Amino acid sequence: MNYTYKELQNGSDIRGVALEGVDGEEINLTQQAVKDLAMAFSQWLQQKTGKEQVKIAIGRDSRLSGPALEQAVIDGLLLTGDTILECGLSTTPAMFMATQFPQSNCDGAIMLTASHLPWNRNGMKFFTKEGGLESKDILSLIQLADTLEESGKPFGSLSKFDLMDLYAIHLQNLIKEQVQADDYEHPLKNLHIIVDAGNGAGGFFATKVLGPLGANISGSQFLEPDGHFPNHIPNPENKEAMESICQAVKDHQADLGLIFDTDVDRSSAVDENGDPIARNSIIALAALIAAKKKSTHDHRHRLGHKR
Repeated sequence: MNYTYKELQNGSDIRGVALEGVDGEEINLTQQAVKDLAMAFSQWLQQKTGKEQVKIAIGRDSRLSGPALEQAVIDGLLLTGDTILECGLSTTPAMFMATQFPQSNCDGAIMLTASHLPWNRNGMKFFTKEGGLESKDILSLIQLADTLEESGKPFGSLSKFDLMDLYAIHLQNLIKEQVQADDYEHPLKNLHIIVDAGNGAGGFFATKVLGPLGANISGSQFLEPDGHFPNHIPNPENKEAMESICQAVKDHQADLGLIFDTDVDRSSAVDENGDPIARNSIIALAALIAAKKKSTHDHRHRLGHKR
């Protein structure tokens, strides 16, 4: 049987309608489509790495369609003979790190998410050790998926992997190393930071990163994963969502507010007055941090040459 999946391509992602319930929107991201695209990714990755079998991590955000689509990915990869790490509820940045951490050491990773899109949507993001796939790579996967024929019996292996705890410790260490506080283990002590996860996958950031580093996270909201997204759309660019985090910062007299989208690859911040920090300001801050890191690297590099 032949499938046409080109309509699912969204630049460097796959996105589509995964659940019924919205008038005029028919399901096109089926379990079969996800299974075929996962198998295509495995085949593409095997060709890229020169390996007969590869190691792939799988994660998902809190969407209602996530568990069924995750099982479809697993079913497909088992047929290709891959080693599969099932990571469960995860974030997109963490899934890329599954290809970087020595504990996981994956050749590739698949994240099931539709980012900030409505509850009935879902999608797929793909990673290798070099980063996310580009549009031309997604097109290659689609072409492979359109012509795949299933054969044989499952002969891959599956194991659960606690990626998010590993990723949280990684973030903790990054913050401690960069801040270099007198109380090294608690660099955020005396800071009151409120997190709004929008019922996506970002609740861990409050409880497993900021809290252990000493921050007061009281007032954090919507940390529980819920694919109905009952409180507001998990999108930092949504007016209602931003009003919610701004009000929370004011109500609790916090020092900072952070809000994430569903898979935590998009965020925004709120200052101590409850005012959004403009996107341009965030970009400027990131550029300053990057410039300082480059300056430090260049300085150390020059010292190395002097030696």
